[in-house]
Amino acid sequence: MSGEAGEAGPGRPGVVRRLYDWVLSWAATPYGVPALALLGFAESSFFPVPPDPLLIALSLGVPARALRFAAVTTVTSVAGGMAGYLIGFGAWSFASDFFFAYVPGVTPAAFERVKAVYDAYDFWAIFVAGFTPIPYKVFTLSAGVFSVSFPVFVVASVLSRGARFFLLGALVWRYGPRISGFIDRYFNVLTWVFTALLVGGFVLLRYAL
Repeated sequence: MSGEAGEAGPGRPGVVRRLYDWVLSWAATPYGVPALALLGFAESSFFPVPPDPLLIALSLGVPARALRFAAVTTVTSVAGGMAGYLIGFGAWSFASDFFFAYVPGVTPAAFERVKAVYDAYDFWAIFVAGFTPIPYKVFTLSAGVFSVSFPVFVVASVLSRGARFFLLGALVWRYGPRISGFIDRYFNVLTWVFTALLVGGFVLLRYAL
């Protein structure tokens, strides 16, 4: 699950790779679950490595607790997203320089592209960002900056983050180590396919009814 780990861009992959390995190292310690909770929170607004690798590692270690680990990741990720929203809504005037300079994926150009999407599809923009490899942090921060409805933001975040992490947890819980290689190789593609099917289904319903 290294899809988002590459979002640091040119000149940073070595740093992000080391962070990725550091994140995984927590799975072998007694502090794996607190680290997962902290990572889920931090990744939603500034940390470049997603919680998925640690979630998978912990779930493989204790498959019976995979869904519990997924719940921890979902709750903390949504909480972190809400914190990102509040930063964008109330503190962006003096926090933007830091985020644009030091947080991979958070750029003025990205914000402009996101604003155009929000104008037409606020719920779906957040849902797709929360479920797919698109940097979720860009959408949590920008949702606050552009005053997207907070209830819409929270509902979309809960559904998308929950679907993503519980899908991972359920796969490991059901198939164990046999599925880990498949997840690492194809999960990003599967999230895009699932999202396309889900959105396409709603579009068909809209025009069929």
